[in-house]
Parts: sequence; structure tokens; C-alpha cells
Amino acid sequence: MRQRPLLLLTLFSGVAVAAAFAMAIAQEPYPIQATVKTGGEGTVDQFDHNAYSLPQANLSMTRRLDFSVGNSFFRNPWVEAPASTDARDGLGPLFNTNSCQGCHIKDGRGHPPGADDKPISLFLRLAVPADPERDADILKTHGFKPAPVYGSQLQTAALPAAQPEADLVIEWKSVTETLSDGTEVELRKPAYRIENPNYGPLPEDLLVSPRVAPPMIGMGLLEAIPLEDLQSLADPEDADNDGLSGKLNQVWDLSRQQTVPGRFGWKAAEPNVHQQSMGAFAGDMGLTSTIKPATDCTPEQNCGRFTNGGSPEVSDKVSNFVTFYAKSLAVPARRDLDSVSVQQGAELFNETGCAGCHTPRHTTGTAPDRPDLSNQTIWPYTDLLLHDMGPELADGRDEFLANGNEWRTPPLWGIGLAQRVNPQSGFLHDGRARTLEEAVLWHGGEAKPSAEHYRQMPAEDREALLDFLNSL
Repeated sequence: MRQRPLLLLTLFSGVAVAAAFAMAIAQEPYPIQATVKTGGEGTVDQFDHNAYSLPQANLSMTRRLDFSVGNSFFRNPWVEAPASTDARDGLGPLFNTNSCQGCHIKDGRGHPPGADDKPISLFLRLAVPADPERDADILKTHGFKPAPVYGSQLQTAALPAAQPEADLVIEWKSVTETLSDGTEVELRKPAYRIENPNYGPLPEDLLVSPRVAPPMIGMGLLEAIPLEDLQSLADPEDADNDGLSGKLNQVWDLSRQQTVPGRFGWKAAEPNVHQQSMGAFAGDMGLTSTIKPATDCTPEQNCGRFTNGGSPEVSDKVSNFVTFYAKSLAVPARRDLDSVSVQQGAELFNETGCAGCHTPRHTTGTAPDRPDLSNQTIWPYTDLLLHDMGPELADGRDEFLANGNEWRTPPLWGIGLAQRVNPQSGFLHDGRARTLEEAVLWHGGEAKPSAEHYRQMPAEDREALLDFLNSL
């Protein structure tokens, strides 16, 4: 069960200082990171546009070959079948992008499209309201009820002989936030509109949820965090009255054919990296795999008239290489640990309650056949739990146990390099925040007190907190 953050203790000199300091550290529920090795022994020293694209530093040379093969299928475009490139054919006929890298730019974050751009690294999840009794089976396995005809995801691209489902239009409204010292920060709020539907009228009760591609780093390490550690952080009824009620999502595991805890995706709706990856192949690129033998095409869209790329289109061998790649992308090292401002920001991060959801430290368990991921002390700054983020960030769309206000706490490791990797990167689930300060100010619900602390801080403290985040 979660504890409240403790304020730093005032210490005195001599032996008493050491004893008091040791006691303070022992009692401090949110430790302050004092190592550059954010991703354990697999951490890499890479801080440019390739900062997210390296394999675990402690990965064996033999497995680095597997990483390179997986990278080729992740990076290179898939094509329409039939093709001479038969290992990468079967794209579409409806899709959002033709490569994994198309969404996860340089293995990093996506971004909302510009005014004249097609949406590639941001898409809309679709659903309609479900009846808990009548739709019980689909809610058990999907977590929501897909929209008639248009399915569970809006596909804005198609093969030449097909039509995309529709066009996605985003309109931005400026919102000015005034901080306690009079500083004004301009936020932008998106409104989504679907135009030119090509497969009949959209449902009147359509629910949409925007999703921007998240960064890929450290996913294997997150999967290796013992479940009991996440369960110990959960407090769904807020029994300790600290205002935080994190909970584990409970989702359908396609391989095991049973309900298990979820930890991946913006609403923690996927149980592991493999299912998350194959779900992206099916939804984003229209490619089948053993655990995802169907894409998001519906019978009304008649996708069966197109030549497929095999059955399945993503072979087990290829899917295993891609999953290995996704689980092996290393976390870059911390920077500026000696900076006084960064150190002050780390203390403020804990004292203002940010660490209540963005849990700084975890230790991975033993991952079979993956010594590079096993027994590592890591600093991902997430509890992987669902939290109510308030009405301003709500999508109004349930997904398994996640309600319309709830989102999984995203890991913060590497976040200070996000816009070096992709200068257009946006923050939060829909990329609306152009800066980390904007992201902080959008926090509501359980995180509203922490955001309010930020609003009340003097400029020097706000700068220190942002310096800390940029050091991650």
C-alpha cells in the first residue's frame, strides 16, 4: 500500500547526522536516483537522435544479431501482396502506416499531424457504448465494443484499389494557464473530427480515443517487473486516504486464453510486449499473425477480395524477432546528476507527490533466457497502474477495467531526450503537450494536487523540476 511522501529532514553534524540521514533514507518511500544507470546494466550512453535505438548494453553478441534482424522488420516498410519481398508483404488493405518505425519515429514518440499532414503516428481508437450483459463476451476479450462497420481503429490509409475509412481532422483551441506568480503558459486543446467516411455513416454514439505512439525503450525491463511488486503499489479503493487509487487493469491474454493483469498501452490493455506488438501489426498495418489472425477489417469492408501475404502474414519467426527487438531497446543514461538544480528538482518531484504514481525505482525478476533483463535495478518512474487523470484528459471510452478518465502512468525514463529523437514529439496520450511544462499543467484528477503545487511554485522551483525531468 502506498505511503505519503516525506519531506526531507533537517540534519545536524557529526555522528548524529549520519544516523539521522540513514533513518531518513530508510523511511523515504520515494528514493532519489543517484546512478546514471536508469536501465540497470543495460543502460547506454547515447544522447542524440539515436538515443532510443540501441540494444541493451549487456546483450550478448549472439543476441545482438537477433536484435538486428528484428530491427529490419520493425524499420523497413511492408508492401502489398503479392511481392518479391514475400517476407514483408500483405500490407493493408486498410492501415495507418506501412512500418512500425512510421509510428514510433526512431523508436520514440509520435506526434499529432500538422495542418497539411496525414495522421501517421496518431490514430483514433473507436468504440460504441456496450451493454454489460448482452455484450459480455466481447467485453471479456476486447475490453470494449468495436464500432459497427468501422471496427476498433480509424484507418486513414489504404492500398490503391481500396478506400481509407475516413479522414481525421484535428482542430486546436488555445487555453491560457496563469500561474501564481503571473506567468502565462499557453496550452492547446484538441478537438477531433472524422470527415469523408467511405463505408457508410458513422454511428451516432461513436466513442473515439486519440492515441499517439509511445516510446519503445525499456519494454522488456517493464515486462520483467514482478507482478507482486505492482500489486503492492495498487490501492484501488484508496484505503490509505492519500488521494491515489491506482489499479491494475485486467485484460485478455490471447495466448493463454485467460484474463491477466495488463501493463502495456495507454490504458494498460495489453499483458505483454508480444501481444502489444502483434496488435499493432493487425491494427496499424493490417497484417495477421498467429495470435492476431484477423485485422480490423470488418465484413462490410470486404477486405477478403485482396491478396493476402500468407497465413499468417507475419510468420511466427518474424513475430518473435520483432518481439525480441521491442524487448531489447535500451534505456539511455541519466544526465546532469551533479547539477544543483536537477538535485533540487528531484526532491521537489518527490515532495509534491509526483512520485506517488511515477514510482521511481523497481527491481526486475528473473526473465527466462534473458539475463540482460534479469535482476536489474531500474528507474522507470511508473507504477504501470491506472489512475484517474480528470475530465480534461478523459476520452470517455472504457477499456477492460479502465474507465474513460483513467490512463496508465507512462514511464518517464528517457523523456528528456524525446525531442532530440523526434523534434516533433508530443507529450501525453494524444501529444497535445508541446513541452513538459504543458504536460504537467494538464494533469487533473488524482494528479491535480501535484499540478497545483507546480502552479504555486516560484519560478526557480519550477525550473528545477523541469531540469530534473529533462535529466531523465
